[in-house]
Amino acid sequence: MTLSSRRTASKLRTKACCLLLVSSLLSSCIPPTSLWGESGAPAAPATRVQAATGASYLQGTPTMIALPPSPTPEPLPALWLAPAVPESLRQQSLAWGYPLTDDAAQASLRLDVTAVPPASGSVSTAWVYALVAPFPTVMDEVSSVDLLAAWQGGGGGAFAGQPLWMEESTLAALTAAWGAPAPGATQLAGSDELLAQAWSQPGAWGIIPFEALEPRWKTLAVDGQSPLRRDFDPASYPLVVDFTMETDLAGAPALPPSNRDPQKITILVMTGVTALVRATAYFMERQGIATPGRDIRQWLLEADLTHISNEAPFAEDCPFPDPNYQQLVFCSDPAYIALLEDIGTDIVELTGNHFQDWGSEATLYTLELYRQRGWTYYGGGADLEDASQAVSIEHNGNRLAFIGCNAAGPGFAWATGTRPGAAPCNWDWMQAEVARLRREGYLPVATFQYNEYYTTAPLADQVADYRLMAQAGAVIVSGSQSHVPQGMAFEDGAFVHYGLGNLFFDQMDDIATRREFIDRHVFYDGRYIGVELLTAMLEDYARPRPMTVSERTELLQMVFTPELWPDTP
Repeated sequence: MTLSSRRTASKLRTKACCLLLVSSLLSSCIPPTSLWGESGAPAAPATRVQAATGASYLQGTPTMIALPPSPTPEPLPALWLAPAVPESLRQQSLAWGYPLTDDAAQASLRLDVTAVPPASGSVSTAWVYALVAPFPTVMDEVSSVDLLAAWQGGGGGAFAGQPLWMEESTLAALTAAWGAPAPGATQLAGSDELLAQAWSQPGAWGIIPFEALEPRWKTLAVDGQSPLRRDFDPASYPLVVDFTMETDLAGAPALPPSNRDPQKITILVMTGVTALVRATAYFMERQGIATPGRDIRQWLLEADLTHISNEAPFAEDCPFPDPNYQQLVFCSDPAYIALLEDIGTDIVELTGNHFQDWGSEATLYTLELYRQRGWTYYGGGADLEDASQAVSIEHNGNRLAFIGCNAAGPGFAWATGTRPGAAPCNWDWMQAEVARLRREGYLPVATFQYNEYYTTAPLADQVADYRLMAQAGAVIVSGSQSHVPQGMAFEDGAFVHYGLGNLFFDQMDDIATRREFIDRHVFYDGRYIGVELLTAMLEDYARPRPMTVSERTELLQMVFTPELWPDTP
């Protein structure tokens, strides 16, 4: 064998030995079964087992697993909101959590003015709008014919030539319902600018959603219908726009039936001076105890809460009334309380000057008559502590609180620690109580028996003291002392009426004392949203009746003077 052949043979033997060694080592560590199994399918995965010594080894045969692809998440259904959708309804819709889209065709949920007829399976809501003007507006009502004529660029009446102010969504909603307005028939402003813009324009009016109402707006009736009133009929009111949610989904979100829920409304009627004495009492004896309330009874009964400021106590020994009685010491026959029952009294204010006229026994007897009837009283009581208590009332989710005091005296009319009477005014205490009530979620109503001024315009001290209650958080500040109607103002968000005039009292000698305000305040869903001024004229020394149109116009023009009202709210 040649050297070359021997070297070749030696290399072959060396390779063979290496192959045998590697084979031996592999066979000692790995079972002979193939990693892919006998059938060609992946074998069971290897499992790492921890020995007691801490060493680990693989048990079983490792397997290669083919994982399924990750599922692609389903996209959320998209929501499309038409430009006509009012802001509050828009916010409710966004709370559902669906992403918004600008393409209605790509949306699974579409909210728009209702088509005619609406699609099957859709849900709708009836959105109420209000025709409004700045509060010191004399005009009370328009017809739907005149309103539509104004929209179309024609018509007459008090608002002739004035554009209707509104925000863009309202314009879009009414355009869908009525067609496009005539050029110049409308004027746009942002929702946060509408009120100031309207107040700055003489004779302005506008249309806003019901939920945007607040006291600085005067709500105008249309065809006799006002959304502020208890007898409001949406079917007879032209300013209702239906919105419909069309959807491709099962179980779509629900819409509220309307933005005006009657179960969230509270109507409070407040009145001025009542004293069932002298000629008023004599009339009741001759014509019937309930007769003085005959012509305004419905105004008072339709309210959820009726406030009466009754100044004179009831006394069992009260003499028969004398219409020519000259003294100012008053009492009423207990039988006369039937008049207060007949008009639906709920709350009695006791801040009057004459509450103690017949002595403590009569005062305490009067309080017992009120308790027996379940009437709430405030501003006076069995002693100073009782007289000073604010009272709270909850109705339809609205939390109201009433507090009052007597600033005028005389001293014997004031309650003390041991004597009944009216609560004397302590301004620091009143401010603190009003602020506390507001912090606790109540809407405070503060009333006074103030000094009696026979003037329409309030005096400086009256303005200053009433302002204290507004600054403390009262939503209504009202004077119960005045025998003539006085002016009004807005102070720190509160409606301030310095004096309402008489209700049942016999002052017939002057036209001023015959004129009366009855204020109808409206609360909705925990907010004070507006006041409607009812006006009456006293007849027969006892009986108020609704004013005629000319009488009412004259009174409103007198109290809505530029001196009492700023150019902007």
